[in-house]
Amino acid sequence: MASAERARLYWELARPFTLIAPALGMFTGSVIALGAAPPVPLGPWLAAKIALGTLMAAVLNAASNVLNQVTDLEADRLNKPARPIPAGRVSPMEAIRLSGWLYVAAFVLASLVGPQCTLLAGTAAVFTVLYSAPPFRLKAVPYLANLVIAIPRGLLLKVAGWSCVRDFGRLEPWYIGAVFGLFLLGATTTKDFADVRGDSAAGFRTLPVVHGARRAAWITAPFLVLPFLLIPYGVAHGYLTGHPGVLLGLTGLLAAWGSYVVYLMVRRPDDLARTENHPSWTHMYVMMFVAQIGFALAYLIRQGGP
Repeated sequence: MASAERARLYWELARPFTLIAPALGMFTGSVIALGAAPPVPLGPWLAAKIALGTLMAAVLNAASNVLNQVTDLEADRLNKPARPIPAGRVSPMEAIRLSGWLYVAAFVLASLVGPQCTLLAGTAAVFTVLYSAPPFRLKAVPYLANLVIAIPRGLLLKVAGWSCVRDFGRLEPWYIGAVFGLFLLGATTTKDFADVRGDSAAGFRTLPVVHGARRAAWITAPFLVLPFLLIPYGVAHGYLTGHPGVLLGLTGLLAAWGSYVVYLMVRRPDDLARTENHPSWTHMYVMMFVAQIGFALAYLIRQGGP
């Protein structure tokens, strides 16, 4: 196989669209740390650390994506047969090697940022392996699977971004990470509705497999709204030092948006399992982007003035 063709296959295995969210989450976590009280001036080395951390988050997610496609081969033969591994365009062993090198690259990048970032990236990597790989295979365990996704991609991601700029030994980054982690605790289920057939055959006991589409939608619903109510609580108690007006406006936007997504889900829940990518999944992804950018703006404005 020509090197250019192999590179395209590897790029496809990495699922590049899904790399945007972790990279953005890492970058905005760093921006938040710059603007949090007292603000930190941005110098060349700090900018380089933020860039390295942002790249690390994308590479680590790519490693996880490739590993997950290897271990999901049985389910993907039914759910996503056109992907490179079930289609026979890449062997599972070759994909495992690629995943391993990506994990190594992510660890090297994190070590260039600093020890706290390395610790958080290493912890996140362990969670991704526990989620996908036997004998742990926590993806097959109801509820726990959601938690294993929410911790590294919600809680730890924001703290890792913060650690590119300043020490993570204060409540603020963990509080912000908790908001995103709780949101993802429910929102990750939106991607499982369309995969019920393959997940059931492969023994993955996701919430839609265990409870059916209707009940899974209702279980997921509170996590699309309630986590954002922690934002005004954090502002009122001094846990969040970003611009209060921006943070409160962001709360209203995200809570209203989440309520609309809940309406889409519970109105006709059976459609969740019939559509390859239900609108709720798209909304969840875009909500995450808006929340990341909104928090960063609140702290940029905080840095620029009252």
